[in-house]
Amino acid sequence: MALRSEHFTVYVALYFFIIALSTLTVGASGGSGSKVLSLLQPYDFLYYSGVRAYYGGEWAKAAELLEKSLQTKEALLRTRRQCHDDCVASGTDALNKLGKFRDSEEGSMWDLWALDWIQQRAECLRFCIGRSVTPTGQLPVSNDIEYEFDTRNPYNFLQVTYYKLEKSKKAASAAHTYFVANPSHLEMRNNIEKYRRMKGVTEDDFQDREIEKHWILYDAAVQHEASSDWLQATEKWKACVNETLWQTDECRVQCEVAPRPLPEDRGVDGVDGVFEKAAALSLSLLSCRQSCVTQVATRPGRISAQEDFLQTQLEHLHIAQFKSGDVSGALQTLRSFLLFYPSDKDSLDNLQLYYETLGGDAESHGMQPAQEIVKYINQSLQEKKLLYFGVENLNFNFTDPDLWTPEDVVPASVRENWRAEKQKINEKINEGDQLEEVDDSGFYAGGPVPQVGVTITMDDEALNGTNRVVLDGVMTEKECDKILQLATVAASLGDGYRGRRSPHTPHETFEGLTVLRAVKLSQEGLVNQSDTRLLHELGERVRTLLHSYFRSPSGLFISFTHLVCRSATTDDQEGRMDLSHPVHVDNCLLEPETKQCWREPPAFIHRDLSAILYLNDNFDGGELFFTKRDAKTVTARVKPSCGRLVGFSSGPVNPHGVTAVTRGRRCALALWFTKEKLYRDMEREEAESLWAADGQGVLKNKEEEEKEGSAIAGRNARSHATKERSRGRNIVMESKDEL
Repeated sequence: MALRSEHFTVYVALYFFIIALSTLTVGASGGSGSKVLSLLQPYDFLYYSGVRAYYGGEWAKAAELLEKSLQTKEALLRTRRQCHDDCVASGTDALNKLGKFRDSEEGSMWDLWALDWIQQRAECLRFCIGRSVTPTGQLPVSNDIEYEFDTRNPYNFLQVTYYKLEKSKKAASAAHTYFVANPSHLEMRNNIEKYRRMKGVTEDDFQDREIEKHWILYDAAVQHEASSDWLQATEKWKACVNETLWQTDECRVQCEVAPRPLPEDRGVDGVDGVFEKAAALSLSLLSCRQSCVTQVATRPGRISAQEDFLQTQLEHLHIAQFKSGDVSGALQTLRSFLLFYPSDKDSLDNLQLYYETLGGDAESHGMQPAQEIVKYINQSLQEKKLLYFGVENLNFNFTDPDLWTPEDVVPASVRENWRAEKQKINEKINEGDQLEEVDDSGFYAGGPVPQVGVTITMDDEALNGTNRVVLDGVMTEKECDKILQLATVAASLGDGYRGRRSPHTPHETFEGLTVLRAVKLSQEGLVNQSDTRLLHELGERVRTLLHSYFRSPSGLFISFTHLVCRSATTDDQEGRMDLSHPVHVDNCLLEPETKQCWREPPAFIHRDLSAILYLNDNFDGGELFFTKRDAKTVTARVKPSCGRLVGFSSGPVNPHGVTAVTRGRRCALALWFTKEKLYRDMEREEAESLWAADGQGVLKNKEEEEKEGSAIAGRNARSHATKERSRGRNIVMESKDEL
């Protein structure tokens, strides 16, 4: 309904003010004691009670109360949302009168009709919430409690509590849930490794109990896109856009219905009178609703949000739709994106391409943007106008979370400061693009090569990067043939990917073999014993070479060894645009859009140095290539050949991928190294134990013997094959065979 423009700001202020008043200190009317007990209790009280039980060593009680606090908070949010939806229609008659009598003689009654509408809706909310929540449960919680739950601290207490109760599966889940939001918590990381080694705990037990669906969809869409599965990518991007819109709306609703104290000073000068308080409260609520963009776009454990999160999804979606053949859908999505950035040159060029692809008919030119995007933008722009009105006239402090805000929305009096802030952001982004990568791994390329016959073919300068090297002559032709034969006989389809024979692209099959499996097969007489020993020895050979060349100041331990082969399928390989392995970083989660790399699970954050030892070159494609953090700008390429070793630090200075194998079979030995003894390859040591049990020793150098000491007792405690599996949340990330 159209409202008088001169009344609009006051109307919005009254609306939010009275809605807030309805949730300030509501009291349940006339309930019996038993009824009150059946209502939702204050989740902050339950949490504090659980913490007290924890410090009192009452583990069962602590677990019960902590779990109940989490469940109650979720139930409270659902109740508020349901009441909001149920009360949307309240006061509709009064709202209709606002438009009906706008220009009539009864127009002077506008303010009363507005109050009537607002009061009816507020009364509905107050009554609805009061039926399900105790009076104290309706009060606002402290900032400390909000922080505790935002940082997932209840799960920190729960993981210890369940450990004390000997419920290791629940402890593992709680530990993982906490660690996802606190990836720098070293103690929790160590706890997780201990849980992994516990009997009965599997990788499936490490579940994020607070995982957000839009991030699952986002990561899945990126994975499908990386493997050029455009139909699946389209489906996931659509679902991700819809889920992001829903999550944003959910956050905005909670801003409106959550209780909050009246403002003493909300950034507005002189909040003494009712109108000043109404303006301050309404502006703070609008600011809360605007901040939902940032909240939804921030991954757990991250400090900063992903800029233009929704807009980025729309860009990916229209490209995926076009490549999957849905040109009409791509056109509508692109028109939706252009509502945010109407002058974006690349998008306008794509728009013209889509028109031409559809034949340039009138129907294609009349294609409208998605209505949910139109609604999203109109709502956001109206809120921005009101907020900037408060900035200009009421000294309200507001930081716009969006980069797409049109300049004409910003008042002329504050536009200069707004432009300056925007310029700072752009300069910061540009500086970030131009900054030279710094490798903090502790490795320094250029050391000696201790093996006779091994030559340095390419160094940092030739590879246009930091801590990169290509060494030739590491293996002889005879040794390459022996390991190739071992792979042919013993490698398993989908090894390391839970049996998925084509984990990265449908145009290739993947096979793998670990040292431990090779040893077991040799003991059963299925493969040659000497070939298995050579596979084991190559790991130590590579470790010695790279430890010397990269001048590692500390010890270097083999973390994992995987003999991998990729074979082109027999279907049509012509014109392939996908990769054999997408661009990724070995020890962090790469976000090409933001050029950030997050060193947190499920990335293998313990990996410090990566290597690949090639076995053959009788295939087409399959080149290793390095890129910048955008995952697009290629900085170097390496063509495989027998005995060629590529080594590089595992961090964000070295994003890399593998080009498509379009003919033949590409085999290589992939190895990763760590400076932390805790993460050494336990499968490798188990293999050595099997040899020792058969009375067959393994030759070791003096340094290795000194490091090993007497640490044989716990060698069989964990399986690296289980440990190395990904737990589901990727950006652009690796698996066992990253190289």
